[in-house]
Amino acid sequence: MTTFDDRERAYEARFARDAELNFKAEARRNRLLGEWAAKLMGKSGDEARSYALTVVTSDFDEPGDEDVFRKLLADLGGLVDEATIRTQMAALRVTAREQILNEI
Repeated sequence: MTTFDDRERAYEARFARDAELNFKAEARRNRLLGEWAAKLMGKSGDEARSYALTVVTSDFDEPGDEDVFRKLLADLGGLVDEATIRTQMAALRVTAREQILNEI
């Protein structure tokens, strides 16, 4: 093996690891968003967990965050405005990433 091959393999491994971490962090963020929204809607227990799961699965509709945003906006109705949802999405992305990194 050459040094180039070793570097290439290391780069590929890091890329795969980063992609996996990003996927897990996004799924965690979406679950946390679902729990936040469920609380705002007065849901708790199994009903809140079930709702959070619907937020997680809504992310598979299209690439990016807009599918999750639209779901939350529609479900929350007039409880919060768009800016609040986007702020919460950004804040929980950081929280989720920290949680995932702390689990490793």
